[in-house]
Amino acid sequence: MNTEQALHGTAPAATPDTHDTHDHDHHHYRGPERRRTAAPPAAWLMRMLDEVDYGALMLGDGGLVHWMNHAARAALGAGQPLQLDDGGGLRVRDAEDGARLHTALVAARNGQRRLVLLGRGAAALSLAVTPLGAVELGGTRATLLLMGRRQVCAALSLQLFARCHALTPSETRVLQALCEGQEPRTVAQQCDVALTTVRTHIGAIRAKVGARGIREVLQRVATLPPLVMALRGNG
Repeated sequence: MNTEQALHGTAPAATPDTHDTHDHDHHHYRGPERRRTAAPPAAWLMRMLDEVDYGALMLGDGGLVHWMNHAARAALGAGQPLQLDDGGGLRVRDAEDGARLHTALVAARNGQRRLVLLGRGAAALSLAVTPLGAVELGGTRATLLLMGRRQVCAALSLQLFARCHALTPSETRVLQALCEGQEPRTVAQQCDVALTTVRTHIGAIRAKVGARGIREVLQRVATLPPLVMALRGNG
């Protein structure tokens, strides 16, 4: 992925002077208007995007994948509604999904954004198909596919949230279950504890977070930054 070179500032025109020393000083001056700003290396940009728990990949005109981050690689595995073929392109498991994705990609080439849902049930994957235009002047046009997350909060984000608020392991498990949409009674059955115990954990969570109710806690968790696990393997 090529990064654009940073624009350099231009120096103000030199004031006419008969002394050569002034010309010499001006030639070596590196004030704010002449200082060069280095563009961030592409490797840094890729590392940054690999830390985001939203799958992102870029397609060229021919439908080939030019780049993708770690979350996208993990979402294109075997058994998923969207997969990466051996030729570096995308394939879908269902014909109807393929037709929807094809329509969205054609619309992107015409400058239109589309939202596509692939798969069904727990395996469903939502895609935002966004045109990026030409990567370079006169070059290939690119399309961004941004994947939605399949859970309200990434595991790492929830663990950091729990650590920052000094939640116990039991309280963290209860919070995780509530984030998944489970009712307190169901959580009690799964954890093999009394319902009153779960309600006690909920009260402790609310107090430690400083929220007026558990709904406010869940809202805070739902809006946490989407971080991926550091120990993620090769993907």
